[in-house]
Amino acid sequence: MHHFFAEPSQIKGGIVCIEGTDVNHMKNVLRMKAGEKVEVSDGQGTEYLCEVDRYEEEYAFLRIISAGRKEAELPSKIFLFQGLPKGDKMELIIQKAVELGVYQIIPTSTKRAVVKLDAKKAGKKTERWNAIALSAAKQSGRSRVPQVMPVLSFREALEQARELDVVMIPYEQAEGMEKTREIISAVRPGQDVGIFIGPEGGFEEDEVEKAIQSGAHSITLGKRILRTETAGLAILSILMYHLENS
Repeated sequence: MHHFFAEPSQIKGGIVCIEGTDVNHMKNVLRMKAGEKVEVSDGQGTEYLCEVDRYEEEYAFLRIISAGRKEAELPSKIFLFQGLPKGDKMELIIQKAVELGVYQIIPTSTKRAVVKLDAKKAGKKTERWNAIALSAAKQSGRSRVPQVMPVLSFREALEQARELDVVMIPYEQAEGMEKTREIISAVRPGQDVGIFIGPEGGFEEDEVEKAIQSGAHSITLGKRILRTETAGLAILSILMYHLENS
């Protein structure tokens, strides 16, 4: 069943009013007809089973059949501070991170990042990245759409991470899998968790030191060196398994 999102303000009197690009997708791509069923999330945990009622110009009106809470989100908010990668890797990272339950993605500029974005390029990239997050949230049945934030400097990212309960920074020179297991096992449902992932060249040693001084835990993801597009997804998978079984 196809899945869409709507703001609470679009849901009134037993009707969901869909607008924007979703209308064209429903009407001209999916060719949905009156009476066809569709799921709609309000981004706050309520899921609506609807049927197409009618189309009017740039709007699609859906009649609500039933409503209920959907437990599709992890019990903790996970913030991914992703070092800017080259090419289109960020798009893959966003898509898979959303599928794995990430709460928010914060692109982060680090010393070894090859990619440098000016304000104009960063704005266009962020808009594109949020569209990918929306698409991935629909596909994976999320009850909310994770937001991709504007690019932050590493210093700004550390400042934001200080507000979180647990912060981890996988680092290729970190040792001690047992310590890493202890840190991950100590994460509890309801805690806000931050993960710092470096770009292709990894983090500079002083960046890791600054992160540790700010309260982050340096952890290892094993004996192999993972690519930037793999490392974040690996720790997200581990946290998803741990939190959904806590």
